[in-house]
Amino acid sequence: MLVHIEDRVAVVTVNDPDRRNAVTFDMSVQLRAAVDAAEANPDVHALVVTGAGKAFCAGADLSALGEATEDGLRKIYDGFLAVANCALPTIAAVNGAAVGAGLNLALAADVRIAGPAALFDPRFQKLGIHPGGGATWMLQRAVGPQVARAALLFGMRFDAEAAVRHGLALAVADDPVAAARELAAGPAAAPRDVVLATKASMRATANPGVVDTEQHRIAVDTELGPQATSILTPEFAERLAAAKRK
Repeated sequence: MLVHIEDRVAVVTVNDPDRRNAVTFDMSVQLRAAVDAAEANPDVHALVVTGAGKAFCAGADLSALGEATEDGLRKIYDGFLAVANCALPTIAAVNGAAVGAGLNLALAADVRIAGPAALFDPRFQKLGIHPGGGATWMLQRAVGPQVARAALLFGMRFDAEAAVRHGLALAVADDPVAAARELAAGPAAAPRDVVLATKASMRATANPGVVDTEQHRIAVDTELGPQATSILTPEFAERLAAAKRK
């Protein structure tokens, strides 16, 4: 994990390009630590997350998934949930493919900027596993029920332009990290206490009476059992064995 702090903006880069920044237990721990450190740093007013190389994040490592119990799945989720629960404004600079758990990482941010090669791909059903990490809730919140169902039930994917058209991304930029840093200049120039309080208020008023992080927790808990069960199916075992032969 690479962390660069400049002008009150922390850029966190998932740095495993050889594996297309796949989510492993170790990566999740490192991402949680990077987000927590940025949140605790009074000189950081906003956070940008991106991926090294051509991919943003190619999803959970299948070997890690194959070994996961419910507790293991929560460990895989922990990194992107740190982004989802972060008190700072967060931006995902999606430079390439965001697949499965990688899509969850992008969805966990407040705003997404897509690079020209960005691809938002749920792929859970194609892999034979149930969505997890609050994906069903995050995607419906981002694009609405119909488009979310098209993605999770019918396999719809989104390139950069389609992501903007459906509200999954704010904009397309040739350099999504630079565009994210430019957007983050707003909170960077504002009093940190005001920035944090504004985000907290927006979480509380999106659905008055329920803070959105609590809704996300309920979604994670709802999905956890079905996802853990789906990992035990012969179909997923076949895909895992095929992946290990490559």
